[in-house]
Amino acid sequence: MPSLNITFTDEELEAVRAAAAAEGKSLKQYVHDLPLREQQRLQFVRYAVSWGESHRAEFDDAFPDEAPPTSRHQGADAA
Repeated sequence: MPSLNITFTDEELEAVRAAAAAEGKSLKQYVHDLPLREQQRLQFVRYAVSWGESHRAEFDDAFPDEAPPTSRHQGADAA
């Protein structure tokens, strides 16, 4: 099975150890799970932005005083 050596400063490693302990995981399991969690987070954000954009007109109709000016950037362009 492939493996990976990752170099941390002492302070970084202590922070990662503390985060792993806070989740009740071993350091190895915590570091293994990080890229998987990030992938899931990005997938969620992409879906949420897409959903928001597809329902923008409904929101604007329901809350006309809350609709942003049309000159503002929308969705991913705003970031």
